[in-house]
Amino acid sequence: MTRRTPISMVLILLLTLLFAGSALAQRSGGILRVYHRDSPASMSIHEEGTVGVIMPMMGVMSNLIIFDQHIPRNEPSTIRPELATSWAWSADGMALTFQLREGVRWHDGKPFTANDVKCTFDLLTNQGKEKLRLNYRESWWVNIAGTSVNGTQEATIHLKRPQPALLVLLASGEAPMYPCHVSPRDMRLHPIGTGPFRFVDYKPNQSIKVERNPDYWKPGRPYLDGIEYTIIPSRSTALLAFIAGKFDMTFPNEVTVSLLSDVKSQAPQALCELTPTSEAVGMLINRTAPPFDNPEIRRAMALTLDRKAFVDILAQGEGDIGGAMQPGPDGLWGLPREMLAKAPGYAGNVAQNRDEARAIMRRLGYGPDHRIPFKMSVRNLPVYRDPGTILIDQLREIYLDGELELTETATWVPKLIKKDYVVGVSVLGAAADDPDVVFLQNHVCGSARNYTGHCNPALDLKMEDQSREADPLRRRQLVWEIDQTLQEELARPILYHRHGGTCWQPWVKGLTLMVNSQYNGWRMDDVWLDRAPSP
Repeated sequence: MTRRTPISMVLILLLTLLFAGSALAQRSGGILRVYHRDSPASMSIHEEGTVGVIMPMMGVMSNLIIFDQHIPRNEPSTIRPELATSWAWSADGMALTFQLREGVRWHDGKPFTANDVKCTFDLLTNQGKEKLRLNYRESWWVNIAGTSVNGTQEATIHLKRPQPALLVLLASGEAPMYPCHVSPRDMRLHPIGTGPFRFVDYKPNQSIKVERNPDYWKPGRPYLDGIEYTIIPSRSTALLAFIAGKFDMTFPNEVTVSLLSDVKSQAPQALCELTPTSEAVGMLINRTAPPFDNPEIRRAMALTLDRKAFVDILAQGEGDIGGAMQPGPDGLWGLPREMLAKAPGYAGNVAQNRDEARAIMRRLGYGPDHRIPFKMSVRNLPVYRDPGTILIDQLREIYLDGELELTETATWVPKLIKKDYVVGVSVLGAAADDPDVVFLQNHVCGSARNYTGHCNPALDLKMEDQSREADPLRRRQLVWEIDQTLQEELARPILYHRHGGTCWQPWVKGLTLMVNSQYNGWRMDDVWLDRAPSP
């Protein structure tokens, strides 16, 4: 036996105490208080797209697999087991089999089984008896042929063609499992999950509350007794309440660069991060609404854009200019600048581009004495209203006179799906940083989320090709070619990719902000409060 010196024994003792202290550091108890920006239409993740639902309800639900909640950048290598303990592809890439965790129960006490996996995907692929009121991500799952079960702990997803990126979709916060025994209607009103928190209630324009699930399958989690989201539509009012200590955390990515300075000066103890939001702020143009059905007018609109002005005015330079996919270094698939420059309005001098745009408009018969009035539709939130106001100002340069039209959250997506707008601003968030999410959801012909109606059947085939491609380098090249075409054809002109700030009090621990999707980091089972529980 090797004899240890006294110094080595001291070092071992210190290391032991250090790791013991780390293990015992987390404090259980307390209510995390977060302010929330608005009132969603429902609490059902599968029927909503806003982070206003994803954030509070992600802690109620569970996925088969999930992105590691402590790694900021989501990518395939960070996918971890959750309700599934393991998974395996068939040799031909046409089937994905999951072995399921035993002993998991829904919040109402019923056991989670493979049948719930089948029910979830039958619901999402419109193959079940029940139907979603709005199948918000229906285009994600069109490649699923069906789901089979083998006993209670094994489920297999069968595909129509290989789709390696399916794992990325399944790991996002927007892909939870739903119970067979609870109807979609009830999931909208009172969702039942298997997650670390149980739903308590939702009072529109007031609050959303969740509480600790004492039967959570992960031992010792969550640390929090609950989370309360107080709805405060006014950004300045909410931030003042945070500065005053009434909240532990701001709504994610809602604190602007200028407001971050206010927090730093008035609440110096607060911790803040400015991160990419995975949101592309874009211009929506209804291609079926005259005179915007004229491609020359749409080209003039693209040429008049000053994208740098959006970034400078709204975020003091903190933002990115790119195509449909999030630019690097945080995004994995961003279009290279030299390819992006081939699209209207991305290259050249803004003044020269606007001269060209005005020349187009004059050829069409428009000018200072013959202008086009229109409504600029925006969701009634600052992240929509502010860029909408700047866009109106820029379009005036080419004889388009816009008037801001505000729409509340609950009716915003139905309005766009029905194409009940002429021109608008879209803040398009990506649930996962993968082309299958962005392209299949927003750009394939006939998708409900293809709000502008752009359709290129040849490009659809290329989108399918990139989806089945297993070689990452070949897939990246296809993705770049697709994104370049989308920008050249003005499918949904991107104004800029938004950055936003999130702040929390120093006693909030265990929180990690994601840099390439704001939709995937809210399981919250490892978050804890380094203070005595609130009375």
